[in-house]
Amino acid sequence: TDTSYRQSARPVFGRRGPERKSPVHVGISYEFHQTTVCSIPGVETAVILPCAKSVASRRISMATLYVSPHSDDFRSQLVLIAAQFSAPKPALGKGVPSGQGLPCLVLSDGLVLSGALAVAWYLCPERLTGMELKEASLIRQWLSFAENEVTPVACGAAFPLLGVLNTNNQTADRARSELRKVLGFLDAHLKLRTFLVGERVTLADVAVASTLLLPFKYVLEPGLRKSLMNVTRWFETCVNQPQFRQVLGKVALCEKAVPVQPKPSSAPAAPTSSGHVQPSAAAPPKTEAQLKKEAKKKEKLEKFQQKKDMEQKKQQQQAQTEKKNKPEKKEKKDLGVITYDIPTPPGEKKDVKCPMPDSYSPQYVEAAWYPWWEKQSFFKPEYGRKDLSQPNPKGVFMMCIPPPNVTGSLHLGHALTNSIQDSLTRWHRMRGETTLWNPGCDHAGIATQVVVEKKLWKEQGKNRHDLGRDAFIAEVWKWKNEKGDRIYHQLRKLGSSLDWERACFTMDPKLSYAVQEAFVRMHEEGVIYRSKRLVNWSCTLNSAISDIEVDKKELTGRTLLPVPGYKEKVEFGVLVSFAYKIEGSDEEVVVATTRIETMLGDTAVAVHPEDPRYQHLKGKTVHHPFCDRKMPIVFDDFVDMSFGTGAVKITPAHDHNDYEVGLRHDLGFINILDDNGLLINVPPPFLGMKRFDARKSVLQALKDRGLFKETKDNPMVVPVCSRSKDVVEPLMKPQWYVDCSEMGRQAAQAVRSGELKIIPETHLKTWFNWMDNIRDWCISRQLWWGHRIPAYFVTVNDPSVPAGEDTDGKYWVSGRTEEEAREKAASLFGVSADKISLRQDEDVLDTWFSSGIFPFSIFGWPNETQDLQVFYPGTLLETGHDILFFWVARMVMMGLKLTGKLPFKEVYLHAVVRDAHGRKMSKSLGNVIDPLDVVTGITLEGLHAQLVESNLDPLEVERAKQGQKSDYPSGIPECGTDALRFALCAYTSQGRDINLDVNRILGYRYFCNKLWNATKFAIRGLGDDFKPKERAQLSGQESLVDRWILSRLCHAVELCDSGFKSYDFPAVTTAIYNFWLYELCDVYLECLKPVFAGSDTVAMAVSRETLYTCLDVGLRLLSPIMPFVSEELFQRLPRRSAQAPLSICVTPYPEATEFCWRSEEADGQMEFVMTIVRTIRSLRADYNLTKTKADCYLQCLDQNTATMVQLYCPQIQTLSSSGAVVALTTQPVPEGCAVAIASDKCTVNLVLKGLIDAEKEIAKLSTKRGELQKQIEKLQERMGKSDYREKVPQKVQEGDAEKLKQSQTELQKVHEAIENFKKML
Repeated sequence: TDTSYRQSARPVFGRRGPERKSPVHVGISYEFHQTTVCSIPGVETAVILPCAKSVASRRISMATLYVSPHSDDFRSQLVLIAAQFSAPKPALGKGVPSGQGLPCLVLSDGLVLSGALAVAWYLCPERLTGMELKEASLIRQWLSFAENEVTPVACGAAFPLLGVLNTNNQTADRARSELRKVLGFLDAHLKLRTFLVGERVTLADVAVASTLLLPFKYVLEPGLRKSLMNVTRWFETCVNQPQFRQVLGKVALCEKAVPVQPKPSSAPAAPTSSGHVQPSAAAPPKTEAQLKKEAKKKEKLEKFQQKKDMEQKKQQQQAQTEKKNKPEKKEKKDLGVITYDIPTPPGEKKDVKCPMPDSYSPQYVEAAWYPWWEKQSFFKPEYGRKDLSQPNPKGVFMMCIPPPNVTGSLHLGHALTNSIQDSLTRWHRMRGETTLWNPGCDHAGIATQVVVEKKLWKEQGKNRHDLGRDAFIAEVWKWKNEKGDRIYHQLRKLGSSLDWERACFTMDPKLSYAVQEAFVRMHEEGVIYRSKRLVNWSCTLNSAISDIEVDKKELTGRTLLPVPGYKEKVEFGVLVSFAYKIEGSDEEVVVATTRIETMLGDTAVAVHPEDPRYQHLKGKTVHHPFCDRKMPIVFDDFVDMSFGTGAVKITPAHDHNDYEVGLRHDLGFINILDDNGLLINVPPPFLGMKRFDARKSVLQALKDRGLFKETKDNPMVVPVCSRSKDVVEPLMKPQWYVDCSEMGRQAAQAVRSGELKIIPETHLKTWFNWMDNIRDWCISRQLWWGHRIPAYFVTVNDPSVPAGEDTDGKYWVSGRTEEEAREKAASLFGVSADKISLRQDEDVLDTWFSSGIFPFSIFGWPNETQDLQVFYPGTLLETGHDILFFWVARMVMMGLKLTGKLPFKEVYLHAVVRDAHGRKMSKSLGNVIDPLDVVTGITLEGLHAQLVESNLDPLEVERAKQGQKSDYPSGIPECGTDALRFALCAYTSQGRDINLDVNRILGYRYFCNKLWNATKFAIRGLGDDFKPKERAQLSGQESLVDRWILSRLCHAVELCDSGFKSYDFPAVTTAIYNFWLYELCDVYLECLKPVFAGSDTVAMAVSRETLYTCLDVGLRLLSPIMPFVSEELFQRLPRRSAQAPLSICVTPYPEATEFCWRSEEADGQMEFVMTIVRTIRSLRADYNLTKTKADCYLQCLDQNTATMVQLYCPQIQTLSSSGAVVALTTQPVPEGCAVAIASDKCTVNLVLKGLIDAEKEIAKLSTKRGELQKQIEKLQERMGKSDYREKVPQKVQEGDAEKLKQSQTELQKVHEAIENFKKML
C-alpha cells in the first residue's frame, strides 16, 4: 500500500488536543441575556452571573478580586493577567473571604465567583473570550485542556523542585515525561500558528501560558526548550505582552532544573490609590528563625542534589553500554534539495515527461517556468485577444504596481504587497478578463542622490558639487542602468505576473513629459503657486523633505543623540527656563524652550488673553538680552495657561505654531539658520556657529547674565530625517506649493458618494480627517536628481518694469520649453521677447508628484493613446495603509484634477508586516528579511554578513546580530516562493498588523510536499492510459465518498470565489488548505486504496474521473497563490481536450455555477462516518494500538443507524485501520472491549481481548491502585486534623486539595480500567 503522500504536512491533534471530536463535554455557550446558571471549563460548581457584557462591565468596576500572595501561584497570576485586559479593572482585596478558596471575585451584590478560569473568563473582554461562536468554542476547549491536561503534568514536574511535593525519582521522571508529551503536542500545534486561536492573544493563551509558568521557570532547561522551539517562541511572545509583564515582570527561564528554595509569599499585585490592580512591592524581611530553617533545608537539598547527580551518572553509563549493544536508528531524513538539471533554453517549456522526484523541492519546481510564461506572453493583456480596443464581455482588470524605489531591494512588506497583487491579477486573468498588472519603478530623488553621492565619495573622493549638475546626473543614470534592475529580478523570483514590456521608470521621457505637462497646467490655473513658508529642512541634504521622510523619535526625558557633523552627542529632552526683562521695569517674564538656541530669533512673548497674571503687561515689551531688540508681549488663545509659567517665547521663522502666531500679530520673521545649519542674522559671538554648538553657548551666556532659571527633563518628540539621520529644522524657504483645498474636497466627496470604495472601511475616518483638514502641499526639493521644475524667474530688461523678488509669484512663469516660457513672460509684462531674461528654478519636484500621476502617465497621458482609453481608469489600487495619504490621496486628487476621472474604483489597504514578536521591521533589530532569503534559505552567518555590509553603526550591528541569533539560531530554511506567498496571503487580515513568523512559512513548504506526494500517488492511481472526459459531470454511479469529495470540492470553489471577491485572502487559503489536506488527502485518497486494489472496474473508473476532477479543479483553485507548484503538477496531468490552454495560469478559474454538486445529505452521512472513525482512532491511541488492527463492534440505537453503518463499513474499516467492523443493534457485544460513545446513536466497542496481556495490565494497575489509596488516606488524615486550617499555610492547603482531587480522579480511572481488563480474562 502506498503511503508516500501521507508524509507530515501539519500538526496533528493527539488525543489530548482541543480539536478531538470525541463526545467530551468541554463547556457550553456563554451567550446569556439574563441571570443564568452557567458551566465554566475547569469549575465544578455552577455559579450565578449575568453575562451580558455591559452588566459585567458595571459589576467589575465595583468588584473585589482576592488572590493568593504566593509569587509562584500560577492560578492567581492567571487571574491578575486577565484583570489587566479588563476595563474597568477590579479592586484588589486583602485576606481571604470567609469560606472561599483563592482566587475569587466578589461582585458588588455579594455573589462570589471562584476558580481561576471562571474568574478570568468573567474579567476578560469579549475579544479575548471569542467574538464568534466558533472562536469562543475553541477557546473554551483550550481552557479545558489547560485545566485537565496541562495543570497536572506542569505541577507534577515542578512541585518536587519547589519542595511542595515529595516524590521518588521514578515518579518525577514520569511526570517530566508526561510534561514533554503535552508540550510536544503544543509544539506541533504552534508550528503554523503564532497564537493558540486566531492571530491575536486570547484567554486560551493567557490560561495555557500561565499554567506553564512553573515548568518554564524551574523545569525546562535550554536543551529541552530548543527541541520545543515553537512552544518556547509562543511562550516568550505571550509573557512579553504588556499585560503579562505588568503582573509577572521579566520572566527568567530555567537554566538548570535543580531544587530551589521556597519563595516567600509576596503579594503579586497591590491596589493603587484608586484601588485597582497593579504590580506589588517586595515581601517583608524574614525572621532569624526563618533564615536558620531555610539554611538547614538548603543543606539537605544540596545533599539530595549530589545523590541525584550520582544516580544520573550511573544511568548515563548504563545507557552508553546498552547503546553499544543496540543498532543505531537512522535519523529521519529531512526534505532534501533536488535541482532541475535537464538542459532547457530560456523561454522553452520545461520537461515534465521525466519521472517526478521523490519529494517536493522548491529549486526543482520553480526552475524554467517563469521564462516560459514570459515568452508565451501569458502576462500581456493582448494574450488570446485580436484587438484590445474591442470590448471584452468579461471585463477589464487593470492595476498598477506601487512603484518601488530604484535604490531599494524587496523586504517582506514588498513581498506581501506583491503576493496579494499577483494573486488578484492571476485570478482575474483566469476568469477571462483583459488583465494588466503594470510594473514600474520610482526614481526616489533623495534616496538615489544619497546613494550615488556616497559611492562617488568612496570611489573618487568627490561630491556632486565637484562634478557639476550635468556630470552628476550622468553618474546617477550610469548607476541606475547598472544596479537599478535588481528589484525587477526579485519580482520575477516571486512569480509576479507583470507585463514587463510596459515597465516604466518615472524619469523615462514619456513619464517626464507627463510630469512637465501636469505642472504647467496646474500652474496656469493657479493651483500651483510660489510662497515663502516653513518647511522640513535637512541641513545634511540641503533640501526640504516630505513628512513621510521625517521619523518622529520619542524621548521620555534627557537623552544624548548622535547628529551628523558633530563629534559629541547632542542633548535633547530637556526644558530650559530663562527670563526676559520687561522694558522699563524690574519685572521679568519666565519662558521655557527645548531649543534654547532659537531664542536668538525670538520676536515676541505670548500669553493667554484671560491669564490674570499678565493682564497688567498689555502693551508692554521685553528686551532681548543679546541685541537691541524690543519684543512685544502679545495675547493669543493658543497659549496653554496651565503649562509652565503660562508665557511662551515666539520664534516665527523656526516653529510651526509660532509661524501662525507671527502671521496673526504681524511679527517679525528672523531666520537665524542658513542651509547648512550655521547661525546667521545673530550678534557675535554666536554668528557663524553651528546650531547645536550655539545651544551650549547661549545657555552659558544666559547664566552669565543671571537670566537662566532651571533645566528639567521633558518628554518630547525629535524630528529626524529618515535618509540622513539629521535633526530636521523648520526653516523659512521660498517653495512651490499645490493648493489642495478644492482637490481635497472632491477626493473626500468621491468616497462619501460611494464612487470610490476604500477597503477596509476602518480607514475611512483617517481619509476624511486628512481630506477635510488638508493643507497645501510643498512640492519643491533642493536636489539635482529628479524632475527639474519647469518654472522660470523673469527679469525684464526694461526700466518701466520694476525688478521682482524670488518670493513674488508674479515674476515666475512656467513652460514646456524655455521658448514657451519666454513668450508667456513677454505677454505678461507687455514687452518684446528679446527683453526677457529667464532663470530656470534649480529645484526638482517632490517624488510624490510624479507618483501622483503614475496611474495615467504610464499610458502616455496627455496623449490619447489606446492604452489610456482601454486601461484608464484602473480597477484597483492595492497598497499598505501607511501611505494612504502620501500616495493614494494624491493620485485621487491629481487624477480628478488632470483627467476628470478617478484613477481607480477601489482601494484595498493591506496590513503592515511586523516580526513574530509584533515589533516593527528595523535593520537595527535584525528582523528585516529579504524575501529571497526565505525562498532560497540562508545561514545565520549569511544573515550576519548582510548586517556587516549595511550602513548600521557597530553597536547597532551587534544588537541586530543578537536579534537574528535569537529568532533564527539555525538560519532560515529554504521555504520556496509558493510557501512564502501562501503564508503571506494566509496571514493577511483586513486592517490589522501582521506578526510574521518565518517558522510558519516553513510549515507551508510541508504543505507543498503534501500536494506533491498526493498528486504523485494520484497519477499512479489514474494509470498511463487514463483519458478524462471532455467536461466534468456526474455519472450517477458515484459512491458516497465520491459524492462527498465532489461536494467538498464545490464548497471550496464557493469559498474561494467569495474570498477573492471580498479580498478575504485567509478565507481562500483556508478553503484550499482544508480541501487538499483534511478532505482529499486524509479521507478520499485513503478510501481509494481498496478501490484501486479491487476488481470492480466500474467503481474504479468512476473514482478515477472523480479523482481527476479533484486534482484539476484543486490545482486551479491554488494557482493564483502558488503559481509554480500548481503549474508543475498541472502539466503532469492529462488534458480533457487537445484545445486546452497551454498553461494553468490562462486556464479558466473554477466557477460555482459549473461546480454545483453540493450535497448536504452526502456531507451529513460522511460526517457521521468520520465521527465513528475519530472515536475508534482515539481508543486505539489510548491503548497504544499503533500497528495492530483490532476488530470493532458498533452498537447502534436503531435499525436505520445499523443499516447506514453496515453500508459504510468498508470506509470505516479503511480510515480507522480496524480489523472487522460489525454493526449491532440488539445483539450482545463481545467481552473484553474498550468502549467509547461516538454519538447518541452509535457506541464504539474496540476488541482488546487477545491483543494485550490483561493479567499483566491488571497487576500493574493493582499496584498503582494501592499507591493511590495510600496517598489519599495520608492526605485525608493530614487534612482532617483539627489545627490543619490554622497552622498550615494557605498555599500548602491549596496544593493538598489539588493533590487529593487529582489522586481521587486517577484512582477512579484505575478502577474502571481494572474492571475493563477483568472482563477479558
